[in-house]
Amino acid sequence: MPSTIDVLLRNSPTPEKHQPETMPGGVAIFDYDNDGKPDLFFVNGAAQQSLKKANKQWHNRLYRNLGNWQFEDVTARAGLPGEGYGMGAAAADFDNDGFTDLLVTSLGFSRLYRNRGDGSFQDVTQTSGIPATPWPISAGWFDYDNDGYLDLIIVNYCRWNPLTEPFCGDLKAGYRTYCHPKYYEGLPNTLLHNNHDGTFTDVSVSSGIASKIGKGMAVAFADYNLDGRTDIFVTNDTTPNFLFRNDANGRFTEVALTAGVAIADDGKILSSMGADFKDLDNDGRPDLFLTALANETFPFYRNLGNGLFEDRTYRSRIGAASLPHSGWGLGVFDFDNDGWKDIFTANGDVQDNTELFSSRASKQQNQLFLNNPNGTFASTLFGQPAQHRGAAFADLDGDGRIDAVVTRLGATPLLLRNTLGQGNHWLAINLKGRKNNRDGLGARIRIVTAGKAQYWQVSTAVGYLSSSEKTARFGLAQSTTVDLIEITWPSGLKQSLKDIAADQILTVEEPPAAP
Repeated sequence: MPSTIDVLLRNSPTPEKHQPETMPGGVAIFDYDNDGKPDLFFVNGAAQQSLKKANKQWHNRLYRNLGNWQFEDVTARAGLPGEGYGMGAAAADFDNDGFTDLLVTSLGFSRLYRNRGDGSFQDVTQTSGIPATPWPISAGWFDYDNDGYLDLIIVNYCRWNPLTEPFCGDLKAGYRTYCHPKYYEGLPNTLLHNNHDGTFTDVSVSSGIASKIGKGMAVAFADYNLDGRTDIFVTNDTTPNFLFRNDANGRFTEVALTAGVAIADDGKILSSMGADFKDLDNDGRPDLFLTALANETFPFYRNLGNGLFEDRTYRSRIGAASLPHSGWGLGVFDFDNDGWKDIFTANGDVQDNTELFSSRASKQQNQLFLNNPNGTFASTLFGQPAQHRGAAFADLDGDGRIDAVVTRLGATPLLLRNTLGQGNHWLAINLKGRKNNRDGLGARIRIVTAGKAQYWQVSTAVGYLSSSEKTARFGLAQSTTVDLIEITWPSGLKQSLKDIAADQILTVEEPPAAP
């Protein structure tokens, strides 16, 4: 029977202000039963118990999309209740069987759930070789060696012990706060290679990924230098960000500082939170957009080519508009279908008692930055203030507009139906690999409409702790036909389609390789 989305994000705040309490929670949108409607998975923090106690509370939730904004709680039937203090989720078909699988990160461990294809999932963590790390937070699927099997990166935050939590705040004034990350030791990230048999090999050291210590928050993927290999961007909290350039042969080089995306252009190291790696100016090069905390701005780095980025945060008018806010989840999508990708940010302060020591508020409104074709963005704040965290995106009702799902600490999630861009046309593209990489993750798509081009690289990793639908979506404004679609598959094959009608979900299968 249809049910309301009534799951509470139980982050379990305590007087001790344990650091994990302010960090949850992720949301994943994926079609787990292949019925054509995106379903919703929520990662919960914990039951209302102290983090000092072992917590085996079952609390994650999967909702099946029944259509017309009706959802059914199928958590028990699917076998996805989970355990522990949950953080994030990453969805993709890692075993190429045509059904989307799920990786869930939790404090101290991760869980890999294989989609059986009958509406249920199997926990295959122990047999898969997925290691436990001290604090896995975000994760993402991608094919770094283009072998047709999806590999996995797990982003790790820091070492944390509830028994040695430092006191932060003002003892005399009588309040305590969540501590600055400087009080915690950072961690390397974890890269896992898919062995094609349901198992993974930890290649963190041999790849060069483990040589860099950070305080990771989010991960995003793109081929930023257009060499045919997917690169990795990791946001770090109060330490410089990482851009891992894919050098082939299983090796990565960290180049964020020389590329211009490690810190802000004024030299400040930011509390970087979420990230998305998409082309915002339609020049064919993927740009970077991040969220950060109040008084830091939400950085926008424009890809100049030749491995370099330019900080356009203030010139784009994003800087002044984002300065008062703390952002977490985000998504770069064309929300009004005008042919230019916009930006959604999920806002909320780190602290739940900000009003005691600041003029700011703990609960904040979400924010939409509409893309003007002149390189600037128009900001709009909307909705009820809350401590928003994760955000994921998909067309939940099939009307061609991208909707949003946002989590809120201590509250039920927001389901935001998109009503922008009335009358504008659109095209959605679902890719199907021949046999391997069935999701087409990493494929690059170029479309041309009325002489104007748009670009997309397929990924489910977006924002903070969250995973969005794999469908590539393009706004077409008043055009009713797409003149040309060019697809570069991860295998290297190129495919062209011409004169495609607008306002449809187009499924494109990878062509056979040339004999």
